[in-house]
Amino acid sequence: MGGKSATKTAYFEKLKLLLDTHSSIFVVGIDNVSSQQMHEIRIALRGEATVLMGKNTMVRRALKGFVAENPEFEKLQPFVKGNIGFIFTNGDLKDIKEKILANRVAAPAKAGAVAPDDVWIPGGNTGMEPGKTAFFQALGVPTKIARGTIEIVSDLKLVEAGNKVGASEASLLNLLNISPFTYGMTIAQVYQEGQVFGADVLDISEEQLLATFSKAISTITAVSLAVSYPTLPAVIHNLINGYKKVLAVAIETDYSWPEIDELKDRIANPDAYASAAPVAAAAASGGDAPAAAAPAEDEEESDEDMGFGLFD
Repeated sequence: MGGKSATKTAYFEKLKLLLDTHSSIFVVGIDNVSSQQMHEIRIALRGEATVLMGKNTMVRRALKGFVAENPEFEKLQPFVKGNIGFIFTNGDLKDIKEKILANRVAAPAKAGAVAPDDVWIPGGNTGMEPGKTAFFQALGVPTKIARGTIEIVSDLKLVEAGNKVGASEASLLNLLNISPFTYGMTIAQVYQEGQVFGADVLDISEEQLLATFSKAISTITAVSLAVSYPTLPAVIHNLINGYKKVLAVAIETDYSWPEIDELKDRIANPDAYASAAPVAAAAASGGDAPAAAAPAEDEEESDEDMGFGLFD
């Protein structure tokens, strides 16, 4: 009993130390993960993260004892169920996530296993003798005999995702040497500084965040302007709109200041400004006219020269 008690105490101390010294925790599922995969994942995360496993009852008891000092740890309690473990890190969450999910191995289908994805049998020659045709027919796989062997006529979905693999389906997949499933660690939840969220949040790019942020600012600005409620995004629009109103009042009245004089003069004498524009345009185009005519003359001379043979 003393040995077990000491082991539990050591585990509680290690868990408490990891919780206190790391800002982020991955709650990972380890169903169908081999010991070799666990070893490789530990090596891949060495120096960046720490993997900790333990019995769920012991983890719950430890967390319950830590809640008095750190109430945010209570948010981890609902996820301590099933075959799970913890990965503690202070590193970049996206990089750690990629390393956790990178180690996956192909595995044959087993009867009774739940298919995580659709399982397809590809069309083509199987190399099997015709005597096994009945086996394919029992599963509804379309076949024909070609060159003395069984050939699957077309691709066929054998098992749908979420359904259990039957004994016959598993046997057929093994006969065809098809390992349709891959197994590795999965990420159930991510804990960071008192907040718990799904791993898919880490897939959001900076571009998506900026686009969403810009859209939110535009929405706030539109609402603020519509209800005349002052907000920081709407300040610049309010200033511009206010200045437009000041200009409108100045134009309709005798009130003036240096910056508005030219605008008033343009409104009062539009012909003067309209006549100045064509003169400037003509001056600009007149300077280019001789240069434009020269290539035409050269082109005529070139055509005349080309009218004679080189040996005339």
